[in-house]
Amino acid sequence: MINKQLILLLSSVFLGMALLTSCAGTEELRAPSDRDLEYLQSLDEETLRSLDTDDDGLSDWAEMNEHNTSPLNADSDDDGLTDAEEINEYETDANNADTDGDGLEDGEEVNSYETDPMEEDSDGDGLTDGEEVNDYNTDPLSADSDGDGLSDAEEVNEYNTDPNNADSDGNGFTDGQEVEMGTNPNDSNDPPFLKKDDLGTVNFDFDKSNIDETAARILNENIKKLMNSSKFRIRIDAYTDHVGGDQYNLRLSKRRAESVKQFYIENGVSENRVESRGLGKAPQPCMDQTEELGCRKNRRAESHPLNPYQYEPSN
Repeated sequence: MINKQLILLLSSVFLGMALLTSCAGTEELRAPSDRDLEYLQSLDEETLRSLDTDDDGLSDWAEMNEHNTSPLNADSDDDGLTDAEEINEYETDANNADTDGDGLEDGEEVNSYETDPMEEDSDGDGLTDGEEVNDYNTDPLSADSDGDGLSDAEEVNEYNTDPNNADSDGNGFTDGQEVEMGTNPNDSNDPPFLKKDDLGTVNFDFDKSNIDETAARILNENIKKLMNSSKFRIRIDAYTDHVGGDQYNLRLSKRRAESVKQFYIENGVSENRVESRGLGKAPQPCMDQTEELGCRKNRRAESHPLNPYQYEPSN
C-alpha cells in the first residue's frame, strides 16, 4: 500500500516537472519589433533559422553566423539594397555601401544608373562611374558620351575638351576629327578653313581675258584668305558665255583661267598652290543673253578652295 502511494507521488512529481519544462521550452517568441540582438543570441539555432526578423530574405541565423550582417536591419550598410539582394543577386558586400569603391553606392548603381556595382568603371573609358556621374555629368555606360570619337577619359585627362560636347570649340569639326587632323580642338580658328563659297568669282568683259580693277579687288581679297589658310590649294574654273563657236570659247576660257592664275602667283600665292582649267561655255546659258553682248555672269572665273583635310566642317 505504501509502495503504491509512493509510486503515485513520484509520478505526480515527475509529471509536474515535465509540464514545467515543457512550458519553459515553448515560451512565446517576442514580436519582431520587440527583439534585440541580445534576445536573438539567446535563441537556439533551429529557432533562429526559422526567423527573419528584418524581413530581408535572410534568416537571422545566416545573418548572425554566416554573413555578419545585422538581423535587425534589412539593409545593413544602408546602400539601398537589402542584405539578401546584395548576397544572393548582386554578389556585393552587404556591409559596404560602395563595394567597388567608385564613389556611387551599390543601390545607386543598381537602381539609378544601371552601372555595375562590382566594377568601378562600367564602360571601360578610364573614368570611374562616380567621376562620370558626380564630376563630369557624362554617361557611365558610354565610353564616348558625346560621340565625337574620343573617350570621355581622353577628353578629360588628355585633351582638356568637353566630354559632353562633340565640338568643344564650335568650329564645325568634332574633337575626334581635330585630333586626327592634328589641329587644336579647343581653338575655333584651328584649322583656318576655306569653305567652297569663301573665295570670290571674277567676271570679264565680252571677248576679254584681262583682269580689270573690279576683278583685281576681288582677287586680292581672295589672296588674303589664302594667306591665312596656308594649307589650302585652289582650282580656277573659267567659262565663257554662249556667243560664238565652241573651240574659240574653249581657248578664251583657258586664257581667262591663266590670267587669274598669274594674278595669284604675282601677288604672293605659291605656284604649287594654284591649278587652272578653261571649261569653255558656261553650263547654263543666261536667260537675258543677247547675241551681241552675251551674258556677263557667264563670262567668269571661279576660285575653288581645295580642302587639304579629310573632313568638312558641319557648320
